[in-house]
Amino acid sequence: MNPTTKLNPSISVIYGLNDRPPFGRAVVLGLQHTLTMFGATVAVPLLLGPSMGMSQQQIAVLISSVMLCSGLATLIQVTFGTRLPIIQGVSFSFLAAFFAIIAYGKDPAHPLTPGEMMQYIAGSIIVGALIEIAVGFSGLVGWLRRVLSPVVIGPVIMLIGLALFKHGAPKAGTHWPTSGLTILLVIVFSLILARRSRFFRIFPILSAVVIVCVVCGVLSVTGVFAPGHPAHVTLDPVRSAACVRSNPADFVFPWGLPKFRLGFIVAVLAGYLASIVESFGDYHACSYMSGAGDPTPKQISRGIGCEGIGCLLTGVFGGFSSTSYSENIGLVGLTKVASRYVVQIAAVLLIVLGIFGKFGAFAATIPGPVVGGLYCALFGLISAVGIQQLAKADLSSDRNLFIAGFSLFMGLSVPAYFDGSVTAMYPPGPELLLQALPPMLADVVKAIGATGMAVAAIIGIVLDNVIPGTPGERGLK
Repeated sequence: MNPTTKLNPSISVIYGLNDRPPFGRAVVLGLQHTLTMFGATVAVPLLLGPSMGMSQQQIAVLISSVMLCSGLATLIQVTFGTRLPIIQGVSFSFLAAFFAIIAYGKDPAHPLTPGEMMQYIAGSIIVGALIEIAVGFSGLVGWLRRVLSPVVIGPVIMLIGLALFKHGAPKAGTHWPTSGLTILLVIVFSLILARRSRFFRIFPILSAVVIVCVVCGVLSVTGVFAPGHPAHVTLDPVRSAACVRSNPADFVFPWGLPKFRLGFIVAVLAGYLASIVESFGDYHACSYMSGAGDPTPKQISRGIGCEGIGCLLTGVFGGFSSTSYSENIGLVGLTKVASRYVVQIAAVLLIVLGIFGKFGAFAATIPGPVVGGLYCALFGLISAVGIQQLAKADLSSDRNLFIAGFSLFMGLSVPAYFDGSVTAMYPPGPELLLQALPPMLADVVKAIGATGMAVAAIIGIVLDNVIPGTPGERGLK
């Protein structure tokens, strides 16, 4: 019997944590992990890149950087962190903060180029990563877990998905037939065929994207989708991209040296808070599915600390903050393959994909309506995970209902207060408040106020820890 299964004999695995499958088989299993995380990982640069006004060439560099960073973060986590078979990838928890930075850069009062926006994003990621490293390796995660109950975590995670509603139907609506086909295939593959086919259980998103992109490619070649059409596919960026990113400047600070702004940093810290909470749960799920029982406090602390190191590297190499990927943990449960050796190979494959420039250029050719369809199908699921977290608390408690409802509502309403297009109907808006504060503090207040997750986290933490409630009522037991 594999020694890792002795700790949890109710879970049987084909390959345990310390097992090394034959190299050829391990490569195939590692590739499966890479393909499983591909869709979600590429979705973030495909969302943020166009929002910043990047060209296809810049988006290709962004995708390559994200893959490289994900591979490095995974290798560190599996080898030195929790040492569990956990894939690290781009976190959706930071999207609201990143969009706040992009909105600032698009303001005519202080316009920023896409590269400058990425410099501020990199600076915020690096500072937040240093704090996450300190929190992880200091052992403060256990204390944070007592402060952050499901009453707080649920609304924060719900807002990760809900805050992105502006990027769902509007992006999908650039060509509804294409985005509608994407949504339909995601539903059919993930909720219907997945019950009958292991292939669709593992690759529902990837299968939908490939099929729709092939359809768009055929219609583009035949002239149905002419150049300039939202769903038109062109391989020109792939032909012009370098086979291998060999210039060191393409890897280290590819967008320029990081820049720092306190308000941006505070907003990104809310994303780190949600990421830590999400990873805490993922470590337990992955350890259980691997037949290793519950992770030890030292494992959890090392894991969070190493996630911070991974995020620090993403700031250096031009990607976005990373976190553990739940879909790949589900893959461990489906395949019964919990070998860390397999995931280390997957990490190397991600690094290789990040080095080959043509890979990023190819991924950047995915049409916008396809991406919009994915957002419509997936972002609501993120919010549903928040509901699942909140359900761990006692929902018959008036205390919990008020805290969760109030923090969720204010997480949606306060950003609208800081949105000039809305407050124009209710003058004077936040101007008088911000003018009464010192400039540095005003930046912090504006950044927090514009980020729903940060608002919900602050309100939830304060109320949940001030208003009396038993551990069982708060969902801590």
